[in-house]
Amino acid sequence: MNKNPEKKQLADLRVSYTKASLGIHDSDPDPFVQFKHWLDEAITAQLLEPNAMSLATVSENGHPSVRTVLLKELSAEGFIFYTNYESRKSAEISDNPNVSLCFLWKELERQVLICGSASRLSRESSEKYFRSRPPGHQIGAWSSLQSNEIPNRQWMQDRESELTKKFSGTDIPLPDFWGGYLVKPREIEFWQGRENRLHDRIMYRSCGKSWDKVRLSP
Repeated sequence: MNKNPEKKQLADLRVSYTKASLGIHDSDPDPFVQFKHWLDEAITAQLLEPNAMSLATVSENGHPSVRTVLLKELSAEGFIFYTNYESRKSAEISDNPNVSLCFLWKELERQVLICGSASRLSRESSEKYFRSRPPGHQIGAWSSLQSNEIPNRQWMQDRESELTKKFSGTDIPLPDFWGGYLVKPREIEFWQGRENRLHDRIMYRSCGKSWDKVRLSP
């Protein structure tokens, strides 16, 4: 008799990946070009938030944490996202700038892993992006005391209403506690699911101004 049918059911969940392949000679010599190619394909496939990425940070005590953020720009140096500088992720980046990113496009049977270091963008760069956001999102940045305990949801909604009135009819300024980060990669791995778990893994490693590229065993 199966005393744990849920565990048995989870163990039986599996998918065979057959949609595509990734050869080391087929991938671009520049990992940013390769990433942009895959991102464009994810956008064309109309995946839900193809720019969503998991961000892993580590506390000063060595405790990891992970959450989902949105890629907002791909620069010549790396991957850019925006957040509250008083959040848990920002505090951990201040203690340890080494981070990891993970993009999962499961409908395309693809994943991209990035290891690198995070640094704050200039206020000018953050302000430029902040100006492009809808007013409601700008108010949201002011309203959120990200990662802090609050009494209830109504408290947050009241704060939003107060700030909406405060900034009514004016340009909403960039908060001092809000802005962007650039993740400059040391390694970028492209993973393409393949049949029988013999997946394609192509790893790029930074060598100053160039990149080395190798195939990894799945």
